[in-house]
Amino acid sequence: MIQGRLTSRPLSRHGLSPFRVTRGLGAAPRLIPLPRDLASQPPRRWDSSTSSSIQDDKKSGHIAAGPNESILFFDNLFPLKITPILLWRPWATSRDISEIHKRLESQSRGLLDPVSLVKRIISNKVPITVTEIIPRLKEGGAFVKFTHAGDVLSTEIEDTLAKSLAENPIRPWFNPLLGIKAGLVRGRPWLEDLYRFPKSRVKVEFVPATDKDPTAELSQETLYSIFRRYGSITDITSQPSDSKVLPKYAFVDFVLVRDAIMARNCMHGFVLREAGSEAATKLRLSYEQRVKPHHIWNWLTNHPRIVIPLIAGLLAAFTVVVFDPIREWFIKAHIQRVFEFTDSKLYKWFQRQTSDMLVFRRKKGNQDGLNALIGHRKDLIDSIQNNLLESTATFVVVHGPKGSGQKELVMDQVLQDRKDVLVLDCKPVVEARGEAGTIGKLAAQVGYRPVFSWTNNISNLVDLAIQGTTGVKASFSENLESQVVKILQTTAAALKDVSLADKKKSSDANISEDAWLEAHPERRAVVVIDSFLHKGDEMGLIYEKITDWASALVQSNVAHVIFLTNDTSYSKQLSKSLPDRVFHSVTLGDLSPDVAKQYVVSQLGQPEQHHNKSEDDANPDGTVLAQMRERDDLAELDECIESLGGRLTDLQVLARRLKVGQSPKKAVSEIIEQSASEILRMFLLTKTTAAPATEKKWSTEQAWYLIKELGQKGSLRYNEVLLSDTFASSTTPAAASAEAALESLANAELITVRSVHGRPQTIRAGKPVYQTAFRRLLDDDVVRARMELGLLKELVGIEAKGIDKVEAELSLLAGLLTQPYQTADRVNYLLGKMLASQQKIMAYEKEMAVLKKVLAKEV
Repeated sequence: MIQGRLTSRPLSRHGLSPFRVTRGLGAAPRLIPLPRDLASQPPRRWDSSTSSSIQDDKKSGHIAAGPNESILFFDNLFPLKITPILLWRPWATSRDISEIHKRLESQSRGLLDPVSLVKRIISNKVPITVTEIIPRLKEGGAFVKFTHAGDVLSTEIEDTLAKSLAENPIRPWFNPLLGIKAGLVRGRPWLEDLYRFPKSRVKVEFVPATDKDPTAELSQETLYSIFRRYGSITDITSQPSDSKVLPKYAFVDFVLVRDAIMARNCMHGFVLREAGSEAATKLRLSYEQRVKPHHIWNWLTNHPRIVIPLIAGLLAAFTVVVFDPIREWFIKAHIQRVFEFTDSKLYKWFQRQTSDMLVFRRKKGNQDGLNALIGHRKDLIDSIQNNLLESTATFVVVHGPKGSGQKELVMDQVLQDRKDVLVLDCKPVVEARGEAGTIGKLAAQVGYRPVFSWTNNISNLVDLAIQGTTGVKASFSENLESQVVKILQTTAAALKDVSLADKKKSSDANISEDAWLEAHPERRAVVVIDSFLHKGDEMGLIYEKITDWASALVQSNVAHVIFLTNDTSYSKQLSKSLPDRVFHSVTLGDLSPDVAKQYVVSQLGQPEQHHNKSEDDANPDGTVLAQMRERDDLAELDECIESLGGRLTDLQVLARRLKVGQSPKKAVSEIIEQSASEILRMFLLTKTTAAPATEKKWSTEQAWYLIKELGQKGSLRYNEVLLSDTFASSTTPAAASAEAALESLANAELITVRSVHGRPQTIRAGKPVYQTAFRRLLDDDVVRARMELGLLKELVGIEAKGIDKVEAELSLLAGLLTQPYQTADRVNYLLGKMLASQQKIMAYEKEMAVLKKVLAKEV
């Protein structure tokens, strides 16, 4: 082993000195390079260009230098950013890499060839003989093995090359700012081909030079003196003192990646002994990814109570700024029917140009029927239209039973010429599944898009996770109420813009927006809320928010609001939003027999070739009479329509049956039979309805009582029904409230409650055809006997319950120690009541015996 100390000579680039081995006596040695002597060799000429083979010891990947050889490392010969792609792309093969090596070995390249650059650096002025060049594409450089004369030190050769490169810098084409550097390899470089690329941080591990030597950790001063020659160092980080990780290590951070490359390739495997230490230490170098301090991220993750609400607020602000204008535009386009092709000017022009060739003219009989229908409701149409021209801040409510043509009346007649109309159908909204479905359906009704209803479920999971880990509710998710309110508020803003679209064109454009809207009610948009209170008991929140939103539109004069409903209790819900206003209510009834007959005949679409225009003009009803002459059985319509009634949907069903060739009597008979079966299935033979059992507030006995009485009398007084035993003292818990039972039956369309001056007065069948179906059910002895038997059983139970109460009170009076004379009248009253109840029970049981015989005999 050769001992010596390291002195320094100026290094041209950094002003620092490279190690040099000198011999001396006296002072203790400071750093001793091991294990080979860098003795100089006689100078030799350039007799070997390059060799792709790596002479290693036992295939370990290390460069083996002979006793008279040394190694230099030249940096900045290849681009660092491209070589990882060339060497480690997925489709790369060993053949591709071999081709790269062959190209590097060629001596006929130009001035930009890496080998040519090495030849220019090692000129005849440097007394060495190159024996092998080993390129390192991954690190952008090459190892050059050489021999030199014995009277020249290897460190002097390094100084000569450094001085030459400083005076005449050679800059490659891919990096014109930094020149090529050369450094003497003092260690034993490791030529690995792992997927590890150069980094600016070098990890220096301290391992024993031999198995017998203990581990000696170098100080930061020693590490600085070793590695400062290769470039500027930003920091040296030693291993924590309490760390038990072996081998010991330290991190050296360079400013430039190429400085780290030089340090790693020149000092890997270098063996030294620090002053005062008996053990020799080998340096094992590797690249390390520098972990940058994330102060901002650490602060964010350490303060969730502040950060999470802040993020939620920023997301909400971002949504308002970015998405709300887009959503308002889509809502306005939906209201103004921008995307409706039939409303475009091109389509209307094409329709006018081709009307004589392509458009099939509507049958005159059909048009006559529609005109008759419009004439029958002309007063209602005019009433609604006049209300839309007034500035009164109130609702327009169009009420009528199902099938009375509410939507057709409003959309096809009242709003036929209105442009800005928004239709909000509540039925798909309340029938949607889950909160996401409800939000999506409501958004689709008003044209609100984009809508991310599905993100609410994910936000709920995030809220639960954050609350479980931090204890803070993040409030990322919004409940159904807040999202419904947000959609309706955005729709209100879009409606206001639509209503103010013509303000700049008007003569009074200088007044305020509110004053202009109040002065021009004809310019306001119209909101039609269809199927209002459909399943009102289930979705009370939705209807509450819709009515509050509608009242805000009306009170601010933004839009007119028309409610379409068949629920008789609509006033309770609307009065909550506008308690100090009177609604403009319009009730649709059934058609008169004459209009109903004309409508049915007009729907048949009979041919009219035998009529000419003059005859039609002379006799407006000529088409209908001609159609009746085409079918002799149409003479039966008068009697059939009287049984069927004037409900518009029932008339349409009759017309469809007549079109397929059925006679009027047969068609009406089948419709009545179908209605009777529907009543049996929904109200009499089953204990549950199509709706959930929690909504059923009436009993089967109450339904049969109304069917029997209406079938016999046609109409009933409202208070008379309330006082009947079946309604006043029902034994069914859900039907204990008589008024709730009648309201529930009215909503189920079994009956219709007519009101006068806001007070319920009379009860009729829910549909005109139901009146005939009631009589059909009464004519069925089996159905009548079965239902009457159930009704009588309930009446017996009611009387028996009354007797039980009387007996309990009599028992209480009998238990008194003395019998005061004041109790005599009470006892007589109770006994008389018991007698009356007992007589009723006996009468009911006689009727029940007769009914049981009917059930036993009839099929």
